[in-house]
Amino acid sequence: MTIYLWIIVFLAQSSRAIPGLRFTKNPANLTVTQGNMVRLGCSIEGLSEPEIVWMKDGEKLYSTDQMYIPLEQHHWETFHSVKSVQQQDAGKYWCEVEFRGSTISSEPAWITVEGVPHFTLEPQDIATIPGVPFNLTCTAVGPPGPVEVLWWLGGVQEGDVTSSPSVLHVNGVNNSIKFYCEAKNARGISVSRTGTVHIKVLPAAPKGVQVVHMVEDNVTLDWSPGFTGHSDLSACTIQMSKNSGRKVEVRDQRVKVPPFQQILSGLSCYSNYSVRVCCDNEVGTSPFSGWLDFQTPEAVPSAAPRNLTFELTEQQLSLNWASLDDKELQGKLMAYKVQWNLGGEGQEALLFKENMAHLSGGGRFFNATFQVSACTVAGCGPWSQPVLVMPASAVAAQTQRGHMWVGLLLGLLVATMVGLLLTVLVHRRGKETQFGSVFKPPGTESTVSFTAARSFNRTCSELPESTLDSLGINDDLKAKLQDVLIPERLLTLGHILGKADINSSCDIEQCLKEAAYMKDFHHPNVIQLIGVSLHRRPQQRLPIPMVILPFMKHGDLHTFLLMSRLGDEPFTVSLQMLIQFMLDIARGMEYLSNKSIIHRDLAARNCMLSENLTVCVADFGLSKKIYSGDYYRQGSVSKLPVKWIALESLADNVYTTQSDVWAFGVTMWEIMARGQTPYPGVENSEIYEYLIKGERLKQPPDCQDDIYEIMHSCWSPVPKCRPSFQHLIDQLEGLWASLSSGPSFMKEALLYVNLESDEGEPGALGPGEDPLWSAMPWQCVGMEEDEKDWLMVSSGAALAIGGDYRYIIGPNCNCTEEEGGRQGTSMDTLQQEVRDEEYEDTIINV
Repeated sequence: MTIYLWIIVFLAQSSRAIPGLRFTKNPANLTVTQGNMVRLGCSIEGLSEPEIVWMKDGEKLYSTDQMYIPLEQHHWETFHSVKSVQQQDAGKYWCEVEFRGSTISSEPAWITVEGVPHFTLEPQDIATIPGVPFNLTCTAVGPPGPVEVLWWLGGVQEGDVTSSPSVLHVNGVNNSIKFYCEAKNARGISVSRTGTVHIKVLPAAPKGVQVVHMVEDNVTLDWSPGFTGHSDLSACTIQMSKNSGRKVEVRDQRVKVPPFQQILSGLSCYSNYSVRVCCDNEVGTSPFSGWLDFQTPEAVPSAAPRNLTFELTEQQLSLNWASLDDKELQGKLMAYKVQWNLGGEGQEALLFKENMAHLSGGGRFFNATFQVSACTVAGCGPWSQPVLVMPASAVAAQTQRGHMWVGLLLGLLVATMVGLLLTVLVHRRGKETQFGSVFKPPGTESTVSFTAARSFNRTCSELPESTLDSLGINDDLKAKLQDVLIPERLLTLGHILGKADINSSCDIEQCLKEAAYMKDFHHPNVIQLIGVSLHRRPQQRLPIPMVILPFMKHGDLHTFLLMSRLGDEPFTVSLQMLIQFMLDIARGMEYLSNKSIIHRDLAARNCMLSENLTVCVADFGLSKKIYSGDYYRQGSVSKLPVKWIALESLADNVYTTQSDVWAFGVTMWEIMARGQTPYPGVENSEIYEYLIKGERLKQPPDCQDDIYEIMHSCWSPVPKCRPSFQHLIDQLEGLWASLSSGPSFMKEALLYVNLESDEGEPGALGPGEDPLWSAMPWQCVGMEEDEKDWLMVSSGAALAIGGDYRYIIGPNCNCTEEEGGRQGTSMDTLQQEVRDEEYEDTIINV
């Protein structure tokens, strides 16, 4: 009521605000029978050509047949008609006119529709336990009133006529039954929908039990509920058994549902399991599903071979070691790997099928050290303790010399202790001067003690140790790196990898910022920082910051792919392994995106391969930490890899996680093309024009359609239409799982020695189909209008009809948003092309 009075006051004020403009006729309240015609009218005076708008319950009514009748000069009348009025036409109506920014309104009127009752609350299906009472509710309204309700249960009238709203109390039923209600007023009778009383029963067994994801020691189990028994499922029980000759029961695991999915952890690697599921509702427990059998994947052996012994003769060296048991092996033994070191230099590793090795030419192994490791398809395990190969006579002589040295060391230790005792006694009688220690002279004369703070050697200049305080970097960066700084004196430097063109404190700070990003990374697919050290240089004021990283045996992924195709000894990399590379990169990038890190230089050359061929995302020289918002705008001249950069980044220098997804798609293309340079035949200076026309990387010859579809989805011109890294992980895991039922693959090419007929060769990939889609339209839900324009340009349609070229504006354009423009970067600004076989990039003025 308060709101209505406020509206009336407001309307009166609005009318007074415009002298000479007034409604001379207002719509009248009407009560009409359902199905009849109704007509409302209003007149306004004071305008030559008014536009009168009809309103209903606060919403405009749009009519194509509204007519205006001139009553006299500056005086007009209009009507609103409904030919067959229904209940939904009931409500409050009024007229409005806008004039010089103000709105005046007529008095409101109400249309009341009389007819048979209509239901505002119809009976709904319910589920109940047999014999338990329950209530049913039905509400119907007029006008006209009153409205009476009659219930029908199982085809039989139940109870007497009651007023609406009506509640029927049922003492309980034992079987499923139908029901409905009738509503009656002076105009007639209406019948509600028919509802059903379901009897709650035990649920049916779950269905579709499957393993959707599997790693070394855990699997993700997924299932669908069967018939729920007309009652919500509350929990499910997973029963699992391990098959090792006989079924060994593992304790049941109970989980709440939904979701109907559970991770089973703590499993043994390379083991057979069976699993089944049952679920509960409030009535009881369903039957179990059928047993699902699965085998966990192989893992790297958990232990090193023990008892490594040798026998050395002039003709050969024989090595023996103990085999690993199945629990330690964690897979099927592929080979034992033997590595040896002679004169401080590592020699080529050898692989053997059995737990013994016979190497000819025993003399050449004198003073060599040997270690052995067991290898499965997942990789090689830890190394055994090194064994030094020596003749038996040398071992005996060494033992005798050992006893002699023990006696000599004991004597030296006693002499040292006596010397230290005498030194302490002398110092207790001495005094400190600036020239050293002397005995105290007789007499009571006072003396002054002095200890030199520093000693100097004028014949040899020693470089002072560098610290973070001496670099002039900001305090936040200094504090973040303090606990990972490794003094140079603790390092033994070999060949230093990377650039050393450090000329200023700014160069040092930029290098250390990259290290600061990496300090907090803890993920198996992201390179992890070991530490930072400052390398001192003679005659140089500034040190070289060194970022110390784990050793990556197989180098970068790009070189690995090139060697598989163009190396001196080409080798085949299975499709499953290539997808595993993609999965590793996607998991690493998903981790970085969750930490608000934008990489900006994702490519195969910046992904490293560890000893077991796990991919780690590396090289964070262009990465940025985003502290607010979700994008980073480049603001200086930078050297960037054009062929990996997203379209919007080339246009506006804006970088987001979605632009990293674009680069991931290009990296997928590199992997499937075995290290080829993207966009063969397209120059760096032509990339932007190539992409804006809707062109994309073509499907590699041996690339399956479903893999190409995934990478192609990463190149949508609208960033938010690209998949997230988590979605990419899900898609790639599905592809990997579809291949896991095929032949097993090896993560390392093993060369077998002294084997006769056990050599195998991995299967080659089958030929792919012809490339698809030179250009593909992209669509996604929730696109804005300007993004649809973006799509039109990219798809090539705008090239024929003269579309929106907002992203191809010259560098001096200062369009305003009202003009529909957007400042961007033209291809004229792509200057100074720097070409290299492995890394093609361009200087972009941003």
